[in-house]
Amino acid sequence: MFVEIEVKLGSIVHGYDTKNKEIEETFNESDFMNKIIALERIQSISERYILVNSSHGRVMYWEYKGTMKALKQRLLNIGVKIA
Repeated sequence: MFVEIEVKLGSIVHGYDTKNKEIEETFNESDFMNKIIALERIQSISERYILVNSSHGRVMYWEYKGTMKALKQRLLNIGVKIA
């Protein structure tokens, strides 16, 4: 199942250093773009970011347009079960 969301890249976590600190690349994109996202890629959703799995064991934080409440309702409308 997929969902279309307006997002922009916030950061990519490339892994961890020898002190177990995240190796993070931060972005400062100004424009949102529409993405059709496979639901199984989503790990979590906060008030500002969607945390998604990426390639090579990386994770990405996407900033999304709108509110968490509205996004939750969209997911419920397409049949995603949220407890």
